[in-house]
Amino acid sequence: MTKIKDYQLFSAKAQLKKTISDATHRLTEISFIVLRIQTETGIIGESYLLSFQYSPKAIVGALQDVAQLVVGEDVFNTVKVFEKINQANEYFGLEGVNRWAQAAYNMAMWDAWCKKLGQPIWKVLGASRTEVPIYGSGGWLSYTIDELIDEVTDYKNRGFKAVKIKVGSADWRQDLERLRLVREAVGNEINIMMDANQGMDVASALSLAKATQRLQITWFEEPINHSDFQGFQLLRNQTGISLAMGEREYSSLPLRELLVRNAIDIWQPDILRLGGVEAWRDSAALAGSFNVPVLPHYYKDYDIPLLCTIPNGAGAESFDWIDPLIDHPLVIKEGMAGPHDRPGWGFSFKDECLTEIS
Repeated sequence: MTKIKDYQLFSAKAQLKKTISDATHRLTEISFIVLRIQTETGIIGESYLLSFQYSPKAIVGALQDVAQLVVGEDVFNTVKVFEKINQANEYFGLEGVNRWAQAAYNMAMWDAWCKKLGQPIWKVLGASRTEVPIYGSGGWLSYTIDELIDEVTDYKNRGFKAVKIKVGSADWRQDLERLRLVREAVGNEINIMMDANQGMDVASALSLAKATQRLQITWFEEPINHSDFQGFQLLRNQTGISLAMGEREYSSLPLRELLVRNAIDIWQPDILRLGGVEAWRDSAALAGSFNVPVLPHYYKDYDIPLLCTIPNGAGAESFDWIDPLIDHPLVIKEGMAGPHDRPGWGFSFKDECLTEIS
């Protein structure tokens, strides 16, 4: 039997020595919510979401509410359950915490189903490759210059071929100086990307994009508000810099708007916001129809297996936050990472790192 019998919710935290911040957010903790579903035969499917310190009661409530729609369903009925949750959640909206909860169950169902089959998810979906490039992410605006240089230098020493740092300071010239120092530290053989987290206006983003041309910045992520499609179009036309976005989107509609405007170069889906595996892959197919590569947001342990199943997967983003909390962290070597061969997603959170949420 493959029916879902029960579920459990847990919290977990990664070590954070001090508060970090980007152009729009201040992070006081690196925390996660872990979902485990159990089938009638005892198979455990697991998923997790990055929660930081935001709205813990809201997301837990959404997960508990969605559980009532999922328990009793077969784990392979991922599409059926997705539509069932859509119908139930429509009244209060299909974005926000409802979508995150929907995605968490979708991903846990995929984990359980692939464990039932005894295969990793990337083999079940059909593989296109066995490894993808991965870049080192961070470069927080709250870092001192020494902390910034130490981080990017560490990524370089660990074999990463690309790093991404935050921009969006009150004065874009400060961002330019930080980028200059990073380029000086890592040399010309390392790609550098910059991420404003929607923290700039069009004029400042234009100035920064033009000023960084000599630094050979690979792409500019979320320079302005994600819904300012005309602003993205203007930035790309006037500067020629490659633009990346997608992590804030709950559907593929914004991607479509940017594609028809020729205003996006890299699509960065967030699997939790989009709603899970099928929605992630649907968005990747849409991007591929316009020859736009996919380089997802944050969830490397989910994204790398999925990137190995699509033809336009360009790479993944790496933070080390969950690595000490899980049993099988991904192995990264010379800027490349491959998926696990274990069934399902191939990893689980260690029990000793979890606190059950009642």
